[in-house]
Amino acid sequence: MDNQRLLIWGFFGLLAWITYQTWVQDYAPKPVVANTEQIEEQVTIPDDGAELPELAAPLDTALDAPSPTAPDPEQASATPRAAAIRVTTDVLSIEISTEGGTLQLATLLGYPVAKDEPDRLVELLSRDAGNFGLIQTGLRIVGEGEEPNHLATFVSSNNSYTLGDAEELLVPLRWQNADGVSVEKRFRFTRGGYTIAIEQEVSNGSDGLWRGAGYAQIQRYSKEQERSMFDVDSYSSIGPIVYDGEKSEKFTRDDLLDDGPYTFKAQNGWLGAIQHHFLSAIVPEKATEQSYRVAVRGERTTASMIGPAQSVAPGASKTFTTTAFVGPKLQSQLEEIDKTLKLTVDYGWLTIISQPLFWLLSIVFEFVGNWGVAIIVVTFLIKLVFYKLTESSGRSMAKMRNLQPRMKALQDRYKDDKQALSQAMMDLYKREKVNPAAGCLPILIQMPFFLAFYWVLLESVEMRQAPFALWITDLSTKDPYFILPLIMGAAMFMQQKLNPAPADPVQAKVMQIMPIMFTAFFAFFPSGLVLYWVTNTLLSIAQQWKINKVVEREAKQKQH
Repeated sequence: MDNQRLLIWGFFGLLAWITYQTWVQDYAPKPVVANTEQIEEQVTIPDDGAELPELAAPLDTALDAPSPTAPDPEQASATPRAAAIRVTTDVLSIEISTEGGTLQLATLLGYPVAKDEPDRLVELLSRDAGNFGLIQTGLRIVGEGEEPNHLATFVSSNNSYTLGDAEELLVPLRWQNADGVSVEKRFRFTRGGYTIAIEQEVSNGSDGLWRGAGYAQIQRYSKEQERSMFDVDSYSSIGPIVYDGEKSEKFTRDDLLDDGPYTFKAQNGWLGAIQHHFLSAIVPEKATEQSYRVAVRGERTTASMIGPAQSVAPGASKTFTTTAFVGPKLQSQLEEIDKTLKLTVDYGWLTIISQPLFWLLSIVFEFVGNWGVAIIVVTFLIKLVFYKLTESSGRSMAKMRNLQPRMKALQDRYKDDKQALSQAMMDLYKREKVNPAAGCLPILIQMPFFLAFYWVLLESVEMRQAPFALWITDLSTKDPYFILPLIMGAAMFMQQKLNPAPADPVQAKVMQIMPIMFTAFFAFFPSGLVLYWVTNTLLSIAQQWKINKVVEREAKQKQH
């Protein structure tokens, strides 16, 4: 077996597998779970567009926010926009509308859109048409009467709140109906956190029993996602994501347009809207069954959930709690809310390697303070772990290199008899105890870690815009001057010189252009990934050079 041929076919086979996995992720059909059953005494999200009590339109329309398009000037004066309450913490700038207490603007203070534009910050929620996003919460009632849904008018004693030096900030809004039922909706913010605890406390000052259910939903601008091999960011999922208590499910716009709304019931579930590095999510109270629904209408995707109806006796009170997250996918903060929420960080089908790899990188980063240095250190550690395994492969490669003259002689002798040549080659390998396929082992070991590094660098917001050194100012994007890919190509060329050349002239030419192919292929990859490959290649060169010297010395001693 010719190890170079096996290596080439193995590499292209791996590329085919990656292409297939990407196709499955993008185009494979999603299961649709029908859920139209009405449960007694529980407010449900109907799948057939039926009206819910006291909201004069179907849920997926009535719960929609007002259109973000500019209103007619004459109409604008007749219908003034609801007041906005400005909330500022050390990491967030938030706007809360007095119409329903809707989170209508969220700006991440520490995350510029681009590194060279520090004043243009990432907005996860907005009423602007091109970046539309809202988080709406409220209460639905069983029966007739006013209800504190997200269309109701709330009042606030202040129009701005600032965290300042405090560790926690509480923003209260109030609503009351004519019967004496009042609701205080409280938004709780903490220092350094992107979690917003939303509490809706119902105080029943009426003479009758109050029954109602809490709900929450995320609305997000929806558009068709375009992929480009020149933009690795475009391969990160954008759209709604849900967790049904057992597994997470992502949806594209086409999924929802083709299959219709996706509905299910679950305890310990959640829903969110993901984009590259960032997340808007809502998590209900634990161990409460919620009805979930995800749908697309026009240019908006709506992900909703509503819980079971609760009773509040006259003179009593009840608090409905929902947790919202609006910010970067910082896994430590996500796990504090719900350990499964880190599934929004999509490491692809190599999560089993990517997750421990990210953990190790994080540990090393705590000591070195530089993600690029952390990548180099972890690459060295991986190389150290597999050193013995790759050493045996390297020894076979070194012996193959020393056998080149004898192999050439056999090729000349049996140039007209391929079967005899193959048998003679196998006999030679057996006598010299050489495994011709051993050269494939290092690349087979490296590829899973290479792909794991790819997803970690692509999806981990901790490495977004993280600098390394000199011209590498962002490890999550391509090298702006393509210097690192060129270094990688040169290192691969040097590595080839240490290994035996293929006997087949055609294969030899293919191997010669491999460094050029890899250089072009890696030119648009995240520079952190190229840094890993360069480091790994240089360590492999050092190891193979040492092994070649040892094998040559052993061969000379054997001759004497």
